Amino acid sequence: MEEPAAGGGALLLREGFPDQPLLDMAVSHALLLRVADGELGPLLRAYVPGPTLAFSRLDARAEGFAAAVAAARRRGFAPVVRLGGGHAAAYGPGSLVVEWVAPQERSLTGNAERYERFGAELLGALRTLGVPAVERELPGEYCAGSHSIALGERVKVAGVSQRVVRGAALVTAMVLLRDEPPIAPVLTDVYAALGLDWRITTAGAIADLQPAPTAAALTAELARRFGATVPAALDPATLARADELLDRHRPG
Repeated sequence: MEEPAAGGGALLLREGFPDQPLLDMAVSHALLLRVADGELGPLLRAYVPGPTLAFSRLDARAEGFAAAVAAARRRGFAPVVRLGGGHAAAYGPGSLVVEWVAPQERSLTGNAERYERFGAELLGALRTLGVPAVERELPGEYCAGSHSIALGERVKVAGVSQRVVRGAALVTAMVLLRDEPPIAPVLTDVYAALGLDWRITTAGAIADLQPAPTAAALTAELARRFGATVPAALDPATLARADELLDRHRPG
């Protein structure tokens, strides 16, 4: 994962669109492409989302995808197709979405190193704030992945994924600080529609087991660790690019 340039800092973007989860996903895509094109340097984006059911492109090819999308909407979660892999993940206002985007010269290498560094910084930030999380894939967890973050032996509190294009890489985590709104009911319906087995007990949040840090505190600690020292707002060029990408993330 690339470091900020010497003597400077990465951008820190905190703007999100909780009422427009589709736009939030398109903005992430736009930032990745703008970094890849050399229009932006390394950046950390951290925002509080609205109720979102993020499907992978693998989910989008499943026979039960339309039923899963309908199930998400019935439960009040906006369905979107995300950039990363895995399977469906749910999150909402009790969560913090964290994204690190940086230039990447070679698109076919560095995946393990990016996961390792991002995971280490996320775990370090959580532990600094009093959350003894570990990198662990829980048996039967939703959106299973070897880089999941768990608290204890039961609850998955963050999922980590990445997307690499020619020129840049994006690593994303959805950190469930509080289970608001509860994710188990919507995941139950969505996974049934997709024909996927999972253990409902893996769905939860940090606050289910102990006091959770605030989104602001976790953002500040991650910004310190990633050297994101330049507060910035989403600019018109990024929003225009995102508008062009909306259909890429619309589930239909």
